[in-house]
Amino acid sequence: MYTDKVMDHFSNPRNAGVIENADGIGEVGNPVCGDMMAFYIKVKDDKLDDVKFQTFGCVAAIAVSSIVSEMAKGKSLKEAKLITKKTVTESLDGLPKEKMHCSNLGAEALAKAIKDYETKISE
Repeated sequence: MYTDKVMDHFSNPRNAGVIENADGIGEVGNPVCGDMMAFYIKVKDDKLDDVKFQTFGCVAAIAVSSIVSEMAKGKSLKEAKLITKKTVTESLDGLPKEKMHCSNLGAEALAKAIKDYETKISE
């Protein structure tokens, strides 16, 4: 059902945790399936210096959070904004159709963290 890459990220999630005094935080949830994600970012010189996440959810939700954190870390804010549900799914070598909503959550949580940061610096 799941690809080897999904199972690897589920079994060995990268960048799990919380960033104290994060520059931006993005939280999303899907009440239908119960998946909840929070992304934390630290920004330095317009790049994502650190990215961490906390996820409560299924195999796909945890794998998506892990791969999104890897895809975003070290990228410029502009590059990180290009991470979409499609690029997330492709990076995991696919997700079962009934789990596609999880890829939306990862990209959405990251986007919210970036927006939170941009809102704070424009105030």
